[in-house]
Amino acid sequence: MAADYSESDRKFMANLKRERDDRMNGYRERAMKLFPPVCGRCGREFEGKRLRELTVHHKDHNHDNNPPDGSNWELLCVYCHENEHSRNLAADWSEGPSAGADKISMSTYNPFAGLGNILKNK
Repeated sequence: MAADYSESDRKFMANLKRERDDRMNGYRERAMKLFPPVCGRCGREFEGKRLRELTVHHKDHNHDNNPPDGSNWELLCVYCHENEHSRNLAADWSEGPSAGADKISMSTYNPFAGLGNILKNK
């Protein structure tokens, strides 16, 4: 027995199918098909519901650079992905000599400066 769907139901279902197909053709789905479900940094393996913790990292940080062979991608767990972006932010902030770099004061505090004397006195 075939169900009779209204025109709006057919349009709605067609739209859902189109959205699903678009997602399936997205770079995450392509990366998940190309690479094993393993974090490229920590080596943890993911399966089942935990697959959602595996993300696609763009090596060149350009989300528009999505070659079909996946050469700009690596799978990283959410923790390693966050660490990767945090490291880049820190590197950008502290990048070598640049305009105004001489104005950045570096700390000269050494918390262990008197440790040798303290240990000698015991």
